[in-house]
Amino acid sequence: MTVTAGVPGAMVPGAARRSPLAELTQMELKLFLRERVGPIWGVGFPMLLLVIFGAIPSFRKVLPGSGGLTILDSYTPILVLMSLALLAMVAMPLTMVGYRERGVLRRLRTTPAGPARVLTAQLIVSLCMAVVTVALIIVVGRLAYGVPVPRQFGAWLVTAVFAVAALLATGMFVAAIGPTARAAGAIGNVLFYPLMFFSGLWLPIPSMPAALQHVSHATPLGAAWESFQQADLGHWPPALALVAMAAWAVAFGAGAARFFRWE
Repeated sequence: MTVTAGVPGAMVPGAARRSPLAELTQMELKLFLRERVGPIWGVGFPMLLLVIFGAIPSFRKVLPGSGGLTILDSYTPILVLMSLALLAMVAMPLTMVGYRERGVLRRLRTTPAGPARVLTAQLIVSLCMAVVTVALIIVVGRLAYGVPVPRQFGAWLVTAVFAVAALLATGMFVAAIGPTARAAGAIGNVLFYPLMFFSGLWLPIPSMPAALQHVSHATPLGAAWESFQQADLGHWPPALALVAMAAWAVAFGAGAARFFRWE
């Protein structure tokens, strides 16, 4: 992503009563909406896949042993996870590393905003866009294609919180170790595609060999898909799935805190 509206955190006329964090968040949201990575890939692409999958008649068939879920029902959580992963692991690291490359974070040290607030604003924007995208996928899937609302919605929300925490921590780790925006983009993609594979995007997790299923359950997206599936069926997520996502969040969050550089 590129900065196209000056230095984040710069105060604007008439905004003196607003906090620096509020100003930064508003600016980051405007920049996010102007760029292509987040809105097109993080929001638009999963929605496009939902429309395509919904138009395929075979995706309306009930999967054997799935508790009455269709193929589309099982793929909808994967599209949710794809959106979250693109926003957290590709869009956010590109922005943060780009700011560091151009010296934006260094210059913000001398302003009331401070570089730490840029990070907070980025996290807020990513969370807000994740909520909007997830809501869109659920609503469009329900109204247009009859995808049922999760029977255990509380468990579904708990899973979403754990998944978002794990993916944002991974994205911050990518931003921490990426020396340039191009390198951060490459690192994010190297992580993104294997994680999407283990979420069941190309090969359903129940169809994987036993060894790959174990690996899948240890990844945040594989564990999240399993938890979403259980919530769709009216059950609470398996404890091991939540532990896997929490462990991923803690490990990569600690790594991000250890290696992150402001300049």
